[in-house]
Amino acid sequence: MVKLTENVLLYELAQLQILFQNRNEDANDDVEGNASHIEVVVRVRPMMKSEIENGAKEVTQATNDTIVLETNKDNKQFTFSKVFRADVLQEEFFQQCGICQLLNKALDGYSCTAFAFGQTGSGKTFTMTGPVTGNDLLLEVESQGLIQRAFQYIYGKIDKNPSIQYQVRASYVEIYNEQVQDLLNPSTTVESLQVRWSADSGFYIENAFVLECESVDDLIAVLEEGIRHRQIGSNAINDRSSRSHAILTIYIDSEVVSSEDLDEPCLTKHGKLFFVDLAGSEKVAENHKGENLAEAGNINKSLLTLGNCISALSDVNKRHGHIPYRESKLTKLLSDSLGGNGITLMIACIAPSSQYVSETLNSLRYANRTKKIKNFPKVHMIGFVLEIYLAYEEDY
Repeated sequence: MVKLTENVLLYELAQLQILFQNRNEDANDDVEGNASHIEVVVRVRPMMKSEIENGAKEVTQATNDTIVLETNKDNKQFTFSKVFRADVLQEEFFQQCGICQLLNKALDGYSCTAFAFGQTGSGKTFTMTGPVTGNDLLLEVESQGLIQRAFQYIYGKIDKNPSIQYQVRASYVEIYNEQVQDLLNPSTTVESLQVRWSADSGFYIENAFVLECESVDDLIAVLEEGIRHRQIGSNAINDRSSRSHAILTIYIDSEVVSSEDLDEPCLTKHGKLFFVDLAGSEKVAENHKGENLAEAGNINKSLLTLGNCISALSDVNKRHGHIPYRESKLTKLLSDSLGGNGITLMIACIAPSSQYVSETLNSLRYANRTKKIKNFPKVHMIGFVLEIYLAYEEDY
């Protein structure tokens, strides 16, 4: 157990003061208190060779924070926190998309989520993990995705802060045909894992396999193991299409104590980081038949429920009413990320081709609604510094 130096204690108390200052400033502007809108960024993938050969044209124009989509009727313009053109490099995207701020919050004890949304073949998996060949990640540094770079960032921060003791753990599951499967322990998953609810934890996955990770390499091994077992298939857009929603959870616990006289840490924080790679949203009838049609129906059902939750949460007249989180396992597990106590980054991945105008428009509308959702972030911590936090809270 690491002893809390005076400087670290002062730092933590200063962080609490900043937290309440920000809360009070937000309260002046927002009657709902310490609210935080979901950050939404858009990434446009390059045109595919097959699309160009088929005579498709590029119908998107992207600038710093604006994207214009050419439709048959007119041009549709949307504004987001950031819009990335097709030529953006993986490292450049990582540095500018807002994920670093999210990682800092997870290290500070918040529940944070980064999720990728878009039709099949729009670049979601490439954005999150980089290219995958067969069931294996490509290891070239320049092609690594958001997740691998996040692992390096997390341990870089941990190594620079030896006065705090961290424990990092990970779990990896997929939701396939409304069944939750453990990607780290698939041989023992005869029946699907159950999604439960508790007053302390909210919705959680019961008996999910959790591995302690002491290094970046350990986290990479978890990612690779999960990718090997994830459900994949092919369709008209993508030969290697992810047919499930994958949720990689990183648990970041940290603790410090103030002196040798204390048996218990004065401050323990429990941060969580969810990386969610959603299955593709696409036209069911065009791309599937038979068993795959039922599979796609389940995918679209969960995405429809997600869309219904987003629509309700983004509507000022509905956000305090019934939100249909319980209608799918995906939305149960994302309930804290959407209108709850977490901090969320949405990455909307879109295709620039005229072949997929309607799908791209749907994705942009989805993203546009999501940016209106307000979360109410809360740090998860215990210890005597928390008592100061709570006492301070009573005064405001």
